[in-house]
Amino acid sequence: MIRVGVVGALGRMGSAVCRAVVADPETALVAAVDVRAANEWITTSDGSKVQVDAEMDVLTQAEVDVAVDFTHPSAVLENARWCVQHAIDVVVGTTGLSDRDVDELRRLIDAEGNESNVFVAPNFATGAVLMMRFAAEAARHFPSIEIVELHHDGKADAPSGTALATARVIAESRPGAPAPQSAEVVPGARGGDVEGIRVHSVRLPGLVAHQEVILGSPGQTLTIRHDSTDRESFMPGVLLAVKKIKDHPGLTVGLEALLD
Repeated sequence: MIRVGVVGALGRMGSAVCRAVVADPETALVAAVDVRAANEWITTSDGSKVQVDAEMDVLTQAEVDVAVDFTHPSAVLENARWCVQHAIDVVVGTTGLSDRDVDELRRLIDAEGNESNVFVAPNFATGAVLMMRFAAEAARHFPSIEIVELHHDGKADAPSGTALATARVIAESRPGAPAPQSAEVVPGARGGDVEGIRVHSVRLPGLVAHQEVILGSPGQTLTIRHDSTDRESFMPGVLLAVKKIKDHPGLTVGLEALLD
């Protein structure tokens, strides 16, 4: 049985992770952390209750094997550092870690004697991973590509981690092909530039997580789209990471590294 602690347990994703951990026969929810904790409790599969705590120390007190972080971009790096320094494996679902942050975590794991593993993924939906893979393949045959990502209005960062990851794998799969240039009547109308690819972010209530990659060449377009209409779509990937992180020493980035 894998002992799991969820950081950000009262958030939308954190709450879904708690439910998934409780429901899975191979995992046990033994700790929950949230800075907004105010005497909340989570019921486990055997009917016992886990109190939500505001401090990370509860993870060591509960002898957690794996922590799962779905908090906020401003907190995620510090939380991951804490887990590494306390020899706890951590699955990071919060986006916002830069390449420099990832490199820092890799160095910290080594400095701490490689006693913990870190898994980072911009998206835990298997369909999203496939969307990125298909887009990278298609990009070798289309000169022009743009990405539109759409998320709920509570998402803290833009563009999404998935959009950034998609742009990077596309850029790696083909020679540079700068986006068509247009005079912007309104600044920002053409979106942001990531590796020479235009990325557009939409934030609206009613959305969960959606992305389309639009590829164009003379006389044709190809659209590759993935939609998560419920946060439950991420849970199989999160549980897969929780179960497999012990088999992936050091730092691992991307759900694709765990898929057969």
